[in-house]
Amino acid sequence: MTSSTPVTTPFSRDTTALEVVRDLDLTGRRAVVTGGASGIGVETARALAAAGADVTLAVRNLDAGQRAAADITGSTGSDRVLVAPLDLADLGSVAAFVRTWDGPLHMLVDNAGIMASPEMRTEQGWEMQFATNHLGHFALATGLRPALAAARDARIVSVSSAAHLRSPVVFDDIHFRQRPYDPWQAYGQSKTANVLFAVEATRRWVDDGITVDALMPGAIRTNLQRYISDEELDRMRAQSGGGAAYWKTPEQGAATSVLVAASPLVAGAGGRYFEDCQEAGVNQPGTRTGYAPYARDPEAAERLWTVSEEHLRG
Repeated sequence: MTSSTPVTTPFSRDTTALEVVRDLDLTGRRAVVTGGASGIGVETARALAAAGADVTLAVRNLDAGQRAAADITGSTGSDRVLVAPLDLADLGSVAAFVRTWDGPLHMLVDNAGIMASPEMRTEQGWEMQFATNHLGHFALATGLRPALAAARDARIVSVSSAAHLRSPVVFDDIHFRQRPYDPWQAYGQSKTANVLFAVEATRRWVDDGITVDALMPGAIRTNLQRYISDEELDRMRAQSGGGAAYWKTPEQGAATSVLVAASPLVAGAGGRYFEDCQEAGVNQPGTRTGYAPYARDPEAAERLWTVSEEHLRG
């Protein structure tokens, strides 16, 4: 697959995650799904487990994770669903997860996140959405790189959002130390960072057989929106010319993640942006589909990588 060949599939926005894996055999392949205890995370994990993969739910709440694992086992019959603690806002927790991982890793689904939260900061003073949605996943992926490389054909799924259209990464003030805090601007730049990560990680790691793609799962009512109402989401979309949201079920919302993680239709693709189970093109003004050019800008992607490494070094 060349960089100029768009990925097309027979699937659509109505496709469910289980439909994506219906004819796949993932036996012997290992996956990590962050935020796998609820929402599209648990449905992503369920589909991968149903196809035979060994799945680890990386979660903050171990009790919720154990309940999710039991539910997945009950619905799929798979007894190869594990639970491990992971708090993406705590670099110590990320490092502990990396230390305990053993053997190759074929699929890393960077799914967990927070959306449009009130202003919160980590112990380092980092803005919480950028720290959780990007920096935590950056630390996890770079820490697990040897395991991903050992798989020889590993894939990383970077779950972004159409909200990335709201803001580039504002390198001069990532953490809102000078500008007034805006929850949607903060969320938007963190989701842009997810796309930029896919661009630069693929460039750096493709020789290790690692490809990384970003995606927009769609509008799904889950606990991700704990800080906002359906009416607020619809109002924000209408203000930006997107109209009222088409609400997907969690099973439909997980479909694009599962496609990018496991489908042979995406083999060899890297640094791309997907939505509704198709590779998306550049955003057209006045719409809420496609990617912003700044989100796939290679210079911004390289700069973000450098800045992220500086954050982790302290």
